[in-house]
Amino acid sequence: MPLSDENLVLRFQAGDQDAFEELFLRYRDKAYALALRMLRHPDMAADVVQETFLRLCKGLRRFRGEASFSTYLYRVVSNLCMDEIRRRQRGQQVSMSVSGEEGGRQREIAGGLSDPEEELVRKEYARRVEEALGRLPEDYRLAVVLRDVHGLSYEEMAAVMQCPLGTVKSRLSRARGMLRDILTEMELLPPGHVKTGEGRETR
Repeated sequence: MPLSDENLVLRFQAGDQDAFEELFLRYRDKAYALALRMLRHPDMAADVVQETFLRLCKGLRRFRGEASFSTYLYRVVSNLCMDEIRRRQRGQQVSMSVSGEEGGRQREIAGGLSDPEEELVRKEYARRVEEALGRLPEDYRLAVVLRDVHGLSYEEMAAVMQCPLGTVKSRLSRARGMLRDILTEMELLPPGHVKTGEGRETR
């Protein structure tokens, strides 16, 4: 049976460097996927992953398990992405593009090989959905990615985003509404859905 994250952390704190390597192998792709969807730039996402694990390597020495390791990791990735977005907004101009395969990483398609034309359509649809996601404000984008892509609970999201549970739920609801509106505008969804992207965010 593979060791739990908690056991790997304890082993690393006791001096087992292989335990940290196992955590890295276990979470590098998830960290990259989150960073890529937030930054929409493969090289920058890779830099965030590298910096994340450098910080974890130092910070885990003092880690006391107040949250799970995965929550801790997502918080570090999210904070680094937000820092980069704020730097970008202060004037850095970076080409923002995401390839249909998340920066060259190949996805496995369930069900085996498909018709080439059908696969092209599927890739184009996925690219446009990523484009729509990139149009959300970064805090809303983070809420959608954490919940709907990575499957975090509301409690885990609150720990990652460092905000009250009510704010998490409100932010996610508004983000989903905004995303539906964008997808409808892009003709990826049929018109006529109920808009939920309006109203104040509770705090």
